Amino acid sequence: MSRIGKLPISVPAGVAISVDKDNAVTVKGPKGSLTTQVDRDITVAIEDGTLTVTRPTEQKRHKAMHGLYRSLINNMVEGVSKGFEKKLELVGVGYKASLVGSTLELALGYSHNVYIALPGEVTATAVTDKGKNPIVTLNSIDNQLLGQVAAKIRSLRKVEPYKGKGVRFVGEIIRRKAGKTASK
Repeated sequence: MSRIGKLPISVPAGVAISVDKDNAVTVKGPKGSLTTQVDRDITVAIEDGTLTVTRPTEQKRHKAMHGLYRSLINNMVEGVSKGFEKKLELVGVGYKASLVGSTLELALGYSHNVYIALPGEVTATAVTDKGKNPIVTLNSIDNQLLGQVAAKIRSLRKVEPYKGKGVRFVGEIIRRKAGKTASK
């Protein structure tokens, strides 16, 4: 049995889960509503405030989907109740971030500024304290979309291994390389 798939999902107070005849799972909570389509072979059952995901056979395909759909539904429950947050740090001289409406403007050392239109489900804040690196905080109830937007922003200027300049997640550990040494 899948170690992830067999774990039950506890439904917190204020969160309502419904499964329709087409096996679409809808999770509604205080922060919003999310829906995902579950494969027709996977069974989703709600009993006594807990949700369980079961598979019909031990086929490789069913095993793969068992843990996947359990994780997706768990992320939906956590998203509508608490929400998700990712923080990005801009490391480099002259790197700046500002937010204009739902557009994120980044100065990343290029000859031009980079503009990113954020989806409606993702909210952002840009904080620039004097003497510190700018921090961009992204919030959303959809973990998958949040990760996709954060990865897109990070790909604009990947961290280079010599000086550590670029866009990184807060707390991310970068493997640094030693540069060339001057000869005598």
